[in-house]
Amino acid sequence: MTAWCREALEALDRADPLARFRAAFQLREGLVYLDGNSLGALPRRTLARLEQTVAEEWGEGLITSWLGAEWMTAPRRVGDKIARLLGAEPGEVIVADSTSINVFKALTAALSLRPERSVILSEAGNFPTDLYMMQGIAAFSGGRVRAEAVPGEAVLDRLYEDVAVLLLTQVHYKTGRSRDMAEVTRRAHAAGALVVWDLSHSAGAIPVDLNGAVADFAVGCGYKFLNGGPGAPAYIFAARRHHAAVVPVLSGWFGHAEPFAFEDGYRAAEGIERFLCGTPPVLGLTALECGVDLMAEADMAEVRAKSLQLGCVFMDLMDAHCGGFGFTLVSPRDDARRGSHVSYAHPLGYGIMQALKERGVIGDFRDPDVLRFGLTPLTLRHVDMLEAVLTIREVCETRAWDDPRWAVRAAVT
Repeated sequence: MTAWCREALEALDRADPLARFRAAFQLREGLVYLDGNSLGALPRRTLARLEQTVAEEWGEGLITSWLGAEWMTAPRRVGDKIARLLGAEPGEVIVADSTSINVFKALTAALSLRPERSVILSEAGNFPTDLYMMQGIAAFSGGRVRAEAVPGEAVLDRLYEDVAVLLLTQVHYKTGRSRDMAEVTRRAHAAGALVVWDLSHSAGAIPVDLNGAVADFAVGCGYKFLNGGPGAPAYIFAARRHHAAVVPVLSGWFGHAEPFAFEDGYRAAEGIERFLCGTPPVLGLTALECGVDLMAEADMAEVRAKSLQLGCVFMDLMDAHCGGFGFTLVSPRDDARRGSHVSYAHPLGYGIMQALKERGVIGDFRDPDVLRFGLTPLTLRHVDMLEAVLTIREVCETRAWDDPRWAVRAAVT
């Protein structure tokens, strides 16, 4: 445990190569925002870009902006930019729909490539939408497909010859545990299964190398570390080697080879565009592109190094200042096994988090007892870790969590 003091943390901030990015985001003075892993902060450039899209491209250009303002090609253009953050090639990532819909697309694509196999496999405790999509596909199949979720430590041992596709989150949404993508993919391929990776807590947070890992499919959201805004469109990766063999189950008109031919029969587009469905959400794509462009300006090695350092500082300070208040670390201390958030379990976690939010330290709570603290290197300072931990201590010392307003949990935690 390192006895971090304010002066030492401020020195780290002065030497921080990413410090310049903080001014690029709209953050109110005094706020310690530890929830960028759930909703990224607003890039200042997004406001002007959205105003231009609404007032000029929509307001003046109207329907001509589909070509004149390049709305039509935005899903591929932004997808190619995201691909550079994921170790993918141009033409392997497209922006479309929500993460949930893209999980469905990826799973059904993988199933179509393994028709002799029947099991979709994941780990128990994976993010619920991933498990729900598995269950929905299994129910719709009428028994042809089975969805199985086993304990995380046993998932690779369950790769029997009936498994068609393995669905895993690279960085676990609750604990922050990070999986070795290359090794897991290698094990799955050796067993004859394909892999779908959920990168919602990876993209923009840790280095990702999909093609280096020989990944098959991947999905992720745009509103966390990519700072695309609430409800930002998601993305899907499909390795180029799979494009020609997959005919998407969700065969929408924008995935057609010639959408404006208006044919009655579906012909899939040749490349990644076949994973499109309906009309692109232009305003959401515009905001997302701003966040992705900003993320692309940062060096991912520096992002990862600062993320890990922020995590170590936070955990050291929690040990020093909050060790007697009943917190249990549920995230790995090992840097190689931790993503970009740190989580603690506490039986009074919900009330503690609400009291923290009232005091300007914003994290989030995940049932049944987990407090998550997201570490977003472009916006956070090292000294913010001290401010957050001292506030946690104050909440516990004053029993500020014991408030009747928090006896019933809100709809969003």
